Amino acid sequence: MLDPRDAEALPGEVDPALRDEVAHATARALVDRARTTEDPTVVERLIHLVENEGLDTVAGLWADAAPVSLPGALWRLYVLREWVRRDMATVMLRYRLGVEAAPVQEAVAGVPSPPEPGDLQILADAVLSGVFTGDLAVALERAGAFCRILSTGAAFDADSREVADPTGATRMTRSASSLLRTAEELEHAGGLWRTGSLE
Repeated sequence: MLDPRDAEALPGEVDPALRDEVAHATARALVDRARTTEDPTVVERLIHLVENEGLDTVAGLWADAAPVSLPGALWRLYVLREWVRRDMATVMLRYRLGVEAAPVQEAVAGVPSPPEPGDLQILADAVLSGVFTGDLAVALERAGAFCRILSTGAAFDADSREVADPTGATRMTRSASSLLRTAEELEHAGGLWRTGSLE
């Protein structure tokens, strides 16, 4: 049997309030540091944060944050960039299927037409760069528009597979819904940043 004092010293789950505080403090410090530096290598390191530190490390910081918060928005941007980086073929297919039905979103996202695979990676990097060096609200709105196009593409893809692969079609429909929700969260976060109320 453990002595009660020893038992209390064992590491356990982090207090959710402390986790939330750490998420907000790290997100704010990262954004503020990048926006006040004139060193382009700092921004470059932040864009490649997931490659350098690992997705699990970034998830540990921000994945549980409220979706419409600074750490929640950063988490979604890093996950979106990582998806583009790791599964370019799927992202390109969804983009091509969805872009014709969302011309306004295409203009906001800022991807050349017709897009090449490298263009989507450039967009993902530019959005993160915009977080740290440009107008953060614009960066969030561009990412939201990109997610809306991908959501539309996933819905079209689901429709085309309904007969041949109903299970896959259902999974893609859920993916489309999730991407739309992410788009709305990013756009909402962008609106809050404009008013100075994004926590």
